[in-house]
Amino acid sequence: MQFETISLAISSRGIATILLNRPQRCNAFNRTMLAELERVFVKLAADDGTRIVVLRGNGKHFCAGADLADRENPAPRGGAPAGPSSAGPSLASVLEAIDRLPKPTVVVIHGGAIGGGAAIAACCDIVLATEGAFFSIPEVRVGMAPVRLAPLFIRAMGLRQFRRYGISGERIDAAEALRIGMAHKLCMADELDRAIAETADELLHGAPGAIRTLKLACAGFAMSPWSAEMATASAKHELERAPETAEGIASFREKRKPSWYPG
Repeated sequence: MQFETISLAISSRGIATILLNRPQRCNAFNRTMLAELERVFVKLAADDGTRIVVLRGNGKHFCAGADLADRENPAPRGGAPAGPSSAGPSLASVLEAIDRLPKPTVVVIHGGAIGGGAAIAACCDIVLATEGAFFSIPEVRVGMAPVRLAPLFIRAMGLRQFRRYGISGERIDAAEALRIGMAHKLCMADELDRAIAETADELLHGAPGAIRTLKLACAGFAMSPWSAEMATASAKHELERAPETAEGIASFREKRKPSWYPG
């Protein structure tokens, strides 16, 4: 498979490594990246030779979320379509493919995991992070509410912590991410490869069918962001908050404070 914004390598042990590869944009996703991620996760879900999927990012950051400066009319961070004329994959469809993958997923966070990048981490089974990594859910700062992503973050960190970090948009450093459940293990940057190898080896001891069954059972007990009600709530928000969103994106692009910031 040929890609423009990601790369895929599968080892002889069945460990698939997906590398987000837009380092010049801090791996922020545009429509091309979303389409390629959706395509590769569909492929890996059906590939019996793939046992584990590892997600990494090339460059300074793991993923800066949606590319708000992109001129392709990018999908909003919350995963709803950008407008009636938009087509193709959304962040929500990619996150659903990751969340429902019947194989273990390991995500490796260095630098920032921001907005949709943090949501990817919340979808994965195991989160490894460098001690200098950080997470943030900054959608409200650009006039958006990540309604459809809320269940993912609540599952990962709990309602009270999500309410704090969702409404403030502040950074969550690696130590705090570990404390609240967004990360499972912190590593020094030069120890990441060893930590990935050790984690993968532990996962390979599990029977693939048993893991698939357990992940499916877990999904039945978890809050689902993929329900029709959640999609409707997200779409309703996008319509109601359109002026704020337009101002938020404009202020981001123009590197200024949004109009709602006093002083």
